[in-house]
Amino acid sequence: MGVEETNGVSKHGIHLKTPAVAHPLGEGPSEIASNINYHARYSPHFSPFKFEPEQAFYATAESVRDRLIQQWNETYFHFHKVDPKQTYYLSMEYLQGRALTNAIGNLNIQDAYADALNKLGHDLEEIVEKEKDAALGNGGLGRLASCFLDSMATLNLPAWGYGLRYRYGLFKQRITNEGQEEIAEDWLEKFSPWEVVRHDVVFTVRFFGHVQVNPDDSRKWVGGETIQALAYDVPIPGYKTKNTISLRLWEAKSSAEDFNLFEFNDGQYESAAKLHSSAQQICAVLYPGDATENGKLLRLKQQFFLCSASLQDIISRFKERKDGMGPRPWSEFPSKVAVQLNDTHPTLAIPELMRLLMDDEGLGWDEAWNITTRTIAYTNHTVLPEALEKWSQSVMWKLLPRHMEIIDEIDKRFIAMVHSTRTDLESKLHDIRILDNNPQKPVVRMANLCVVSSHTVNGVAQLHSDILKSELFADYVSIWPTKFQNKTNGITPRRWLRFCSPELSDIITKRLRTDQWVTNLDLLVGLRQFADNEEFQAEWASAKMANKQRLAKYILQVTGVSIDPNTLFDIQVKRIHEYKRQLLNIIGAIYRYKKLKEMSPEERSKTTPRTIMIGGKAFATYTNAKRIVKLVNDVGSVVNNDPEVNQYFKVVFVPNYNVSVAEILIPGSELSQHISTAGMEASGTSNMKFALNGCLIIGTLDGANVEIREEVGEDNFFLFGATADEVPRLRKERENGLFKPDPRFEEAKQFIRSGAFGSYDYNPLLESLEGNSGYGRGDYFLVGQDFPSYMDAQARVDEAYRDRKRWLKMSILSTAGSGKFSSDRTIAQYAKEIWNIKECPVP
Repeated sequence: MGVEETNGVSKHGIHLKTPAVAHPLGEGPSEIASNINYHARYSPHFSPFKFEPEQAFYATAESVRDRLIQQWNETYFHFHKVDPKQTYYLSMEYLQGRALTNAIGNLNIQDAYADALNKLGHDLEEIVEKEKDAALGNGGLGRLASCFLDSMATLNLPAWGYGLRYRYGLFKQRITNEGQEEIAEDWLEKFSPWEVVRHDVVFTVRFFGHVQVNPDDSRKWVGGETIQALAYDVPIPGYKTKNTISLRLWEAKSSAEDFNLFEFNDGQYESAAKLHSSAQQICAVLYPGDATENGKLLRLKQQFFLCSASLQDIISRFKERKDGMGPRPWSEFPSKVAVQLNDTHPTLAIPELMRLLMDDEGLGWDEAWNITTRTIAYTNHTVLPEALEKWSQSVMWKLLPRHMEIIDEIDKRFIAMVHSTRTDLESKLHDIRILDNNPQKPVVRMANLCVVSSHTVNGVAQLHSDILKSELFADYVSIWPTKFQNKTNGITPRRWLRFCSPELSDIITKRLRTDQWVTNLDLLVGLRQFADNEEFQAEWASAKMANKQRLAKYILQVTGVSIDPNTLFDIQVKRIHEYKRQLLNIIGAIYRYKKLKEMSPEERSKTTPRTIMIGGKAFATYTNAKRIVKLVNDVGSVVNNDPEVNQYFKVVFVPNYNVSVAEILIPGSELSQHISTAGMEASGTSNMKFALNGCLIIGTLDGANVEIREEVGEDNFFLFGATADEVPRLRKERENGLFKPDPRFEEAKQFIRSGAFGSYDYNPLLESLEGNSGYGRGDYFLVGQDFPSYMDAQARVDEAYRDRKRWLKMSILSTAGSGKFSSDRTIAQYAKEIWNIKECPVP
């Protein structure tokens, strides 16, 4: 009996009229549709005859992947032939987001794919929604790394990324009556269609063991346990270029030989599979809890696993690319390899490169040190003391005995250098040396090791780099004045404007009469001349409204809360942390609600209606951050169900914030809050994404806010709060009992304590804002200090929003001033000023 069909589609959804023929490099909709159909039939992952949106997504992704693999191969061979100096970017996290829209956009085949899917009875927009975000990152650090990869490929630079293939990511956030609940990410539950496993790229990584001293005094790390690192490549296409580079992710495995069959047959199942289980733990979760000794060991294992596998791979490629006879001289290594450490997580690359060069390749200390220090550069991302990693010496000696010997020697030589050349710094040695030998808690200071061993250290915004030079690393600056640079972060305009806001992109292209701005973002400055143009303002308003309606639909879908696109959309999305001050936002919202309740209906109708959205994940063990999530949800439950107020004001917590959620929120936002305590946010990059999308910022003079305000114009930025250089004095005054809180602040806190938002005990959270000193008290992040200034700035926002023409002009000027914040600019500066690499376009 034949398959029943209607209009050429079987009842199960298989398309019968489109031939299932492979066209891996098909250009037109018909060839592409055939190739998708071919994958549905001959690369099956599901039962036959099923071609619903999910199956269509996987088949479509594999069709796109065909082209990516072809371009990846061409790029790889081209780099191999030309043998340029290549950068390797080491990062513990990458926040890639979905790949389908980005890939077909960068390959410039989105229309052909949309038409092909229509032929197969599907809609591209619906298919895209079936892709899960790759759960390889947490926040700004990981998203920055992903933007950088996009720019490296687009600029045709010889560069790769290295990371770990986390099966369960950080966590998926679920909101219940209790607040945030963490569940494992399921992005690999089926499989990722983008990755290509390389079964021939496997390296051995050792843990524990001991150091064997040979008769010739050379040393060798032996014994312990060994795990295999297996490579998975994720192709990263550049925008409208053939170059397609790699994000190489390592998976930890053990071999069949490590499975003890005798023990298993004896009923000792756990013991038989001990090494398999140990290997699986390494790439299970991003940032596993480290409150226990086991947790600390696992995090250190992850960091070393990334560094060791990546460096072994880099060295093997260095050897493989030689031309002519005989081995390549090691002196060439720094002229062929640049390694960038994204924060301190990959610091172990320093002693591991030294070990590989000395113990495996037979180099002496001086030559190995010369190569290492000319190869490795370090990006600092934070001045927060708890984020500057310090590892227990005893844990390090246990897990990495050879590396501790090497770190100890680097420390000794650094001290000797200070004694012989900088006697004026001897009193500071305790703080600037690498090992802190405090008998209570001896640690290795990873940031110090990075600064001593890298040829360049950079901060990620001008203010942050200035603070590094004048405070955190001031003594090192006096030793190596040319080692320190600034590289203000950037974002890719492809994902963060061109693809996530097509309506706005189209009117920008129409006005500028070119789409060259997508790769030359400085061209946006040309929009300034249209900022007062009524016709352009109307087009701008309608593009923004389309994005707001899309966002409102999404919010209804995920939270059940209906929001009005005619209200001011005010958004704060980022990791939940006390220094990012979501607490300031929600206390301000509580005060607004209380005042609205006290008004007459006529007074209320004169206010500026506003919808506040807050989203972000609180780290699983960070109690106060989780209390803030709970408070936002409790406030929302009351405010959104209050018939007197809810047409003028709503508060929504957006669950499970990730890249795909950001791609809906950011284009639909009109006001965005970047309100960290000045001096604490290294840069921030979501501020750049919002500004690029014509969203106005209310913020402090912190991180990249400073530069955004300079670029978009002071009149188009709602500034408030203490400045970074005032913060230490204000903290001191607080300690001395000189702070007088604003009565509005006290009123809002009292309103929470009155039980207006339910019976949960918020005292521990509110007490962190009270008292003058003591652990977890004294309002370290200056929420109370900045509250009056914040409320005044919010009043200016309400006033500006009521003047529609003025607001639209400010919005246009915000986008027009965002040219500097392209990651293309950032990466071009890294390439020229740190890595010394040149473009290498595939012909």
